[in-house]
Amino acid sequence: MAVPQNKITRSRRGNRRSHDALVAGNPAECPNCGELKRPHHVCGACGHYDDREVVAQADEIDLDEDAA
Repeated sequence: MAVPQNKITRSRRGNRRSHDALVAGNPAECPNCGELKRPHHVCGACGHYDDREVVAQADEIDLDEDAA
């Protein structure tokens, strides 16, 4: 069974864990709708990426016409 030979001090333990902290996101404003979105990702509000629509939104699709 693995047991440490010597006690690890709070300072050494803290130094090891110094890179484990969570960092805040870096949201950018969507140039089309102005909502905050993650950089280099499709906007969840309008479906645009790089000034063009890549994902059609649900309110723009008429499901009744597709079913008929």
